Amino acid sequence: MSRVVAVILLFFILMPPSSNGAPAKASDVDDAVSTLDKPLYSPFVERYVLDELKQLRIDQASTKQELIQQIVDREHQSVDRAVTYATDTVTYFFYLIAGATSILLLVGWTSIRDMKERVHSLADEEISKLISEYEQRLATIETELQRKTQHIEENREEIELSREIQSLWLRAQQESSATNKINVYDEILKLRHDDGEALTYKADAVLELNEPKWAANLCKQALAIDPENSHALYQLACAYALLGRHESAIECLQRAIGIRASYATDAETEAAFQALRETQDFHALVHS
Repeated sequence: MSRVVAVILLFFILMPPSSNGAPAKASDVDDAVSTLDKPLYSPFVERYVLDELKQLRIDQASTKQELIQQIVDREHQSVDRAVTYATDTVTYFFYLIAGATSILLLVGWTSIRDMKERVHSLADEEISKLISEYEQRLATIETELQRKTQHIEENREEIELSREIQSLWLRAQQESSATNKINVYDEILKLRHDDGEALTYKADAVLELNEPKWAANLCKQALAIDPENSHALYQLACAYALLGRHESAIECLQRAIGIRASYATDAETEAAFQALRETQDFHALVHS
């Protein structure tokens, strides 16, 4: 519980308050982020948060295992009680039949040996039914335990993967060279090939190397994963503008602004749109 409180407090510490002291609104946060000169966090804080989240997952998995173990123990106790009850019932039933058989033997009916064999046969049938039923229940419990164990293992692997990817993102933010950034994004894509954000930021770095065709291809891959990726649409508009495909650039920029209006402000100072600034369509789109 202390770890949960620590993570929550850390979240509120990183969330900047508004000027009047009230909690920051979403628009205020976007404005503050767009004007930042440096990150609000450090890798040490990020590492702390990830470690806390990992520990929470581990504690949750441990709790689940303990709960499942308690259920299994109770099932075993129920089986023991049921078998004991069945055995006592059969024993009492045998005593009753034996007494009745003795009486019948006195009046000339079937021998007590035949009655005893019949009683044992009935007892074996009932016990076999009980054993079969509880074997099925135990098999079901075992299958459920295996499924839970597999799920816990998958969660552990996903946590480790997320931690490694987050470390690469932090490394990419610290790189100043576009080539080094591309190498880091390639490492991220090796771990998670369908990461649309990594493809988009790689396209951004590629544009810094003046490779608009390559950047356009990367943006198209990102949009194939998420057609509403506004960042990919904006980068694709930049690539088209540098390639001289002005109509396609305007169309992609319009879609990006439709998803995130702040791109209209970014477009006014974007170097890639230098050739578009004097066109009527660009002016109407940015200042509408």
